[in-house]
Amino acid sequence: MDSGFGYVVILLLPFLLLVFMMFTQRKRAQQIQALQAALVVGDEVVTTSGLYGTVVALDDRVVTLDTGNGVTVRYDRRAIGSHASEVA
Repeated sequence: MDSGFGYVVILLLPFLLLVFMMFTQRKRAQQIQALQAALVVGDEVVTTSGLYGTVVALDDRVVTLDTGNGVTVRYDRRAIGSHASEVA
């Protein structure tokens, strides 16, 4: 019987890993959505593509970032990945 239990454990390990990965991914997605919803003018952010900028304007879907020297770019709000202070 012991060898049968060992096989069951080995078969369950990949399933448990998938479940763990799903929960951690869902938690990360919720954190990003909360960050994107809480953006305010003046926040220093990093986009998902790695662009650093300061939020100068917001609307429901578009974030305008100042990237330095007066250069502004418009991004979809969903492209904001984190605050610049979190990427150290």
